[in-house]
Parts: sequence; structure tokens; C-alpha cells
Amino acid sequence: MPQARLLVDLPDGPWIADVSREFPDAGFRVLTAVPGESAGFALVRVSARDVDAVLSAMNSHDALASVSVMAREDGVATVRIETDTPLLLLAAKRSGLPIEMPLDIEDGVAEVEVTGEHERVAEMGRRLSDLGLEFEVERVRQRVNPARLLTDRQRELLLAAVDLGYYDVPRRATLTEVAEHVGIAKSTCSETLQRVERTVVREFVDDLPNHPVDEEAEVAAVDP
Repeated sequence: MPQARLLVDLPDGPWIADVSREFPDAGFRVLTAVPGESAGFALVRVSARDVDAVLSAMNSHDALASVSVMAREDGVATVRIETDTPLLLLAAKRSGLPIEMPLDIEDGVAEVEVTGEHERVAEMGRRLSDLGLEFEVERVRQRVNPARLLTDRQRELLLAAVDLGYYDVPRRATLTEVAEHVGIAKSTCSETLQRVERTVVREFVDDLPNHPVDEEAEVAAVDP
């Protein structure tokens, strides 16, 4: 199933766009968000050198109906907000494709990740455009359930190796001990674990933000 990461350039007006541009060094992480009938509600973690200044700007913004501080620590505040311009939530609702949380916004740009059928991802692109939101596709990839990457036997061996401490530093179990535990030859154990490690590492590398992707696939996934 396609997973797309979009960098959405938020227009002036919504509080998150205005406040994040006013404080470009601050980070805004939306932990949860729910669209209402005419408003949106969210729990947002704000990280900044001067959190009080950011909170003051949020409290004075016309697009925020309420701002409640739920937790505070040095340089970080978690706030519950209500806004009447939840553009990203509207796009998600109209496309039928929920935005994956957490959602990070810095300096007016939101990093949006969505997973769904090709048609849904393309519809999300159309809905963003309809709302006047410009975006670029950072990447598109096929999201695979990690459990499906391994056979039952490979998964069983991997879990046994982890439980025994084969991957601990320093190791608490040798390859011989892992093989004896599952009842297979040492050579078979070694070869199987190498296949497992190759599969897991490749999947991890493919998921890295800077890993090259197929540009044609990117365009096809979000173009109308």
C-alpha cells in the first residue's frame, strides 16, 4: 500500500502557519487531532527557546478559540488547542485518508504522512490543492507489514535470538547456543539469520528519509 510523505507549505492565516513563521526556530508536533463540525481540536507539543513568547503568540491569534497548557518543562510545552481553520484536517476528512500522527510543522511547512490506496493518496493531493495548499512530494514508497517480510521459521529464529541476547552488546548468547535452543544446525542458524538481517536492514534503509526513491512513482501517486 502506498505511503506518501508530503511537505505542505501552509498559507498565511491559520495559526500554525503564522506562529511557526514568526518563530522559525520553534518546533510544533501535533500529537493528536480531531476535526469537529466547524473546528478542529488538537494536542500540540511546542519546543522553543522562548516557549512563553510562542504561547503568547498562540493566545493572541484570532484563529485559535482556546489554548490550554497541559504540561510544561524547560523549553517544551504541551497544549490543547481549538481552531476554526484546520486546513490539513479538512483535506484529510474530504479525501477519506487520515494523516498519520505525530505531525511536525516548522517555519510554515508541515511534514504530512499518509498511507492508503493510490486513489486515496491522489485524492489527498487534489483536496490540498482545492484548499489552496501548495505541496511537494518528498517520497512515495510501498509500505509493507514487517511481519510479512519474514517466513514463520525466520521470525521464530529471530525472536529466539533476541530473547537469548544474541544481539545484545556484549552478546549474552553465542550462535551455537541459539542454534541449540531452536534445534537446528549452527550453519543453518547462521545462514538463516544472515537472510533475516539482510531483509530487515534493507527495509530499514528503504524507510530512511534521504534514501533515493522512484521519482515517476512519486508523481503518479499524487497527481490527479
